[in-house]
Amino acid sequence: MSLVQKRINDGQFYALPQSPQLFKQLLMVGGLDRYFQIARCLRDEDLRADRQFEFMQLDAEMSFADADDVMGVIGEAVLAASEAVTGTRPAAPARMTWHEAMARFGSDKPDVRFGLELGDLCEVFAATDFRAFQAESVKGFVLPGQGDLSRAQVDKLEARAKQLGAGGLVWMRVREQGVLEAPVVKFLSEGEQLGLVDALGARPGDLVLICAGTRRLVDHVLGTLRVEQGRPPVHEGGLHFLWVVDFPLFEGLDDAGRPIPAHHPFTMPHPEDREILEHGSPEDLLSVRSLAYDLVLNGWELGSGSVRIHQPDVQRQIFTLLGITDEDAQARFGFLLDAFRYGAPPHAGFAFGIDRLVAILAGEDNIREVIAFPKTQSGADPLTGAPSAIDPALLADLGLQLKPKPTPKSS
Repeated sequence: MSLVQKRINDGQFYALPQSPQLFKQLLMVGGLDRYFQIARCLRDEDLRADRQFEFMQLDAEMSFADADDVMGVIGEAVLAASEAVTGTRPAAPARMTWHEAMARFGSDKPDVRFGLELGDLCEVFAATDFRAFQAESVKGFVLPGQGDLSRAQVDKLEARAKQLGAGGLVWMRVREQGVLEAPVVKFLSEGEQLGLVDALGARPGDLVLICAGTRRLVDHVLGTLRVEQGRPPVHEGGLHFLWVVDFPLFEGLDDAGRPIPAHHPFTMPHPEDREILEHGSPEDLLSVRSLAYDLVLNGWELGSGSVRIHQPDVQRQIFTLLGITDEDAQARFGFLLDAFRYGAPPHAGFAFGIDRLVAILAGEDNIREVIAFPKTQSGADPLTGAPSAIDPALLADLGLQLKPKPTPKSS
């Protein structure tokens, strides 16, 4: 969120939201049952191949609509746009739950153009004596035909895994007859070795990579290594649209044991999980699904959407779980909650970055190639030289004073 001072009133600011969602919801309450906008947006986040500070966003909201309705409209729009550019209509987007995406690809924006899928090895090593595999999650994947990688190359993979947060990376070469060759093989039983080969579908000449730890860490490490080792350029291999659905409603617990919203606190919980919201423990709440959905293309997230909460009692329940009191909720979101008192229709929406779709359709691997006046990797504007220091006189006119950032506390 960015703050902009209101010049004519000392000490007052405009807060620029990251999303116009709440305002779109108010339009639904007010009777405007279909709304879309194409807007120039700004985001203060690290730059990468699919992200710039500025981007064009298509934002839509629909009343008396569910997730299927929104996905149908947006899906048709991107397919029609793709056909207009390429002359060929891509296949309709497939659907995959968030849990399946994480299990198979270690990512909530899976690139399904290539293999190297992750295999769960928890059952194989359920009774193992090898302490490194006595963990919440044990997964692996196969690099086909890479069994003869040099030790230096394998060490680089291990170093990368550690850089991503893993304690280590176990590797094994698959020789003839499925015989495994690695320093750790002596710690594994014959049954475990055979189970590993079978579970991952490893063949002679392959290299097996295994990571153990918490489920979130293992998925992150192996999902990243999978992409780095096998992903083709984003614009090659055709257009593979994918809807990822049923995202978790909460992503973790804070220090006080309260759930942390995975998206925003206005996302509708999955109706099948409402009982958990009512009676579940804090840990149980992490299993609650939401009616949220992302559109993914070749491993890039094009955009996100959700069914919104439109019942005051459900919204109040979510606020309570998050530790937001009625007074605080009214102070922060009263303009929305007051509107809900007059009756809000069921509604849902979506927003996606047009530049990402344009880049892929244009055969580019970086959206800076399709953006006018893009910023450098450091965030600088080569044309104007921004950002730059501000004239002290301008700060004085606004009644502002810059202070040095506090020094971070040492851990």
